[in-house]
Amino acid sequence: MNTGIIAGRYAKALLLLTQETGRGEQVSQQIQGLLRDPDHLPAVLEPDLEKLLSLLARNGRVDYLKFVFQSFLRMYYDSVNIRPARLTTAVPAAELGKRLCDLVSAKSGCKVILESSVDPSIIGGFVFEIDDFLIDASVRAQIEDIRRQFVEKNTRLV
Repeated sequence: MNTGIIAGRYAKALLLLTQETGRGEQVSQQIQGLLRDPDHLPAVLEPDLEKLLSLLARNGRVDYLKFVFQSFLRMYYDSVNIRPARLTTAVPAAELGKRLCDLVSAKSGCKVILESSVDPSIIGGFVFEIDDFLIDASVRAQIEDIRRQFVEKNTRLV
């Protein structure tokens, strides 16, 4: 059976359970923590998450756990109108992240959860990803674009 179908079914069941119990926020936070650092288990797991884990173990589907978690987060965010976003900058830029989140929230009417990271290899500027939308305003991308244009023009002169 398809991994996506299996993960989607268990994720949907977990979403329905968290909607009934009202623990969606707590479960999503624990799942985010487990996806970030799988070796660090919380001292106390949410009861809804424990039920999912025992169900997966009983049905021999533990191998799908990561996919179930990712599917759940996507479904949960859609249900509460949240959009996850990622911002990569060459140096820490908290103010830029806040301004981008405010802009996206104002235009889309949804809440934005921002994950920021620092990558000195982009030299300057930023890379912003939300859903399937990417803004690459990094110096590295601009240099690569200039390099590509230079190569194209020089190959025509032969």
